[in-house]
Parts: sequence; C-alpha cells; structure tokens
Amino acid sequence: MEKALSLSHVTYTYHTSQGETKAVDDITFDVKKGEFSAIVGPSGCGKSTLLHLIANLLTPSRGNILIKGRPVSLVSENIGYMLQRDQLLEHRTIYQNITLGLEIQKKVTKKNLERINEMLEQYGLYDFRHVYPRQLSGGMRQRVALIRTLALSPELLLLDEPFSALDYQTRLKVSDDIGTIIKTKKITAILVTHDLSEAISMADRVIVLSSRPGRIKTILPIHFAIKPDSPEAARNAPEFKDYFNRIWKEIKNE
Repeated sequence: MEKALSLSHVTYTYHTSQGETKAVDDITFDVKKGEFSAIVGPSGCGKSTLLHLIANLLTPSRGNILIKGRPVSLVSENIGYMLQRDQLLEHRTIYQNITLGLEIQKKVTKKNLERINEMLEQYGLYDFRHVYPRQLSGGMRQRVALIRTLALSPELLLLDEPFSALDYQTRLKVSDDIGTIIKTKKITAILVTHDLSEAISMADRVIVLSSRPGRIKTILPIHFAIKPDSPEAARNAPEFKDYFNRIWKEIKNE
C-alpha cells in the first residue's frame, strides 16, 4: 500500500538561553494511505512537537520527513491540522469560518462549496451555517473545525488533542463522530492524545513514545475479531481491555 507519510531518524532539539533540550530522538515510522495512527506517551515526551515537525511548523535537527515521497517542506499545504481549541473566528458565521481556508488559498470554487454544503448536511450543521460560533456547543464547534479542515481536501490530517477542551460526555460523543467520519472517508490521520481509550478505539495502530526525549517504545497494531463500526463499539470489544493494559504498562514503566 502507498506510503502517505515517512519519518526517518527524526530528531529535534530546542535551543534556549539555558541550553539545549532534545524533545524527540531518532523517530522512524511510516503511515500508509488511509491509515489512522495514534501517538501516546508520558506528558512532555514530545508528542505535539512531533506533529509540529510533520506539519512543517518546525524543522528537524536531524532526519527526514516525506509526504508521498516528497519533502514535507514542498507539500505542507496538503496537511490539515486540528488543534486543542477550535480557533473559530467569532465575528464570522459558521459558513464564513469554514470557507476561510479556501479564501486564503484562492480555492473558492463551485465544486468546493458544494462539498462544504454536503458536509454541513451530513454532520447536522446545515441549519446552523449562518449563526456565529458563540451560539454553538463545544461539540458542534469541533465539527465545524473538522469541516473547515476537510474543505481543503488534505492528504494528511493531524489532530492534536482535539477533544481535550470538551467535557467528558461531549468528548466521547464528538470523538466517536469524528473518528467515524475519518474512517468512513478513509482519511490518512494521526491523532495525538493522552487518552489511551481514545487512541485504541479510534486508531488502526498506536505508537507509544518514551519519556523525553521521545523515542518509539513500541508500535501496536489494533485488531478486533469483529470489526467495530464506530469508536464507541470498539470500546466494548473483548480485546479492548487487553490493548489498554499493554499500552498502560509501557507508559507506566517510564
């Protein structure tokens, strides 16, 4: 299967007035097209730094990052990024927020606007397209943020703790909705999360990092005897507990 993303011996070191701090060290892994991977590890192990490197927001101190065989610096516009906060602009309507990226990249075409309307319908937000972000719940705002990201048809979707600002019940519902969307559309995605249950239920495999500097401890493929049709169903699968215990043991030993 085609490689959507390749990291080879990636290392990143922060330089400050106090000296050097190595954030991640010798990271190597591939992500196949249509695969959903999750990255977990102890706090401060460099998970978000790794996403910043993949998004070309930081440049590796050593190593290479390729998107479909090309240096990420040449194709970073094909990467979608969802942050912990939705970053919606309060003075723009939901529809205007969603089309902002298209406006910036000069891609406001009939075809792209039709795709946006289809997603608004599909995700239950069409009737809210002319309201403002403050009028929506946290879960609805995150769905808007996802549509805004997908409107640009990214080849790779990065999710940096996108549900952490939500209350627990809303977090479960929104992660289930967004996880199902990503799997259904076969979007290549990488999720950074502290929530092991979230990682196991959403991802095709889980990459476990060590404490700082982050190194890969293990990469665990997630397989269920009966393929769940949603992250919620995966949490109820017999194998779920075993995966949770295995990953927790790796992290706890750090």
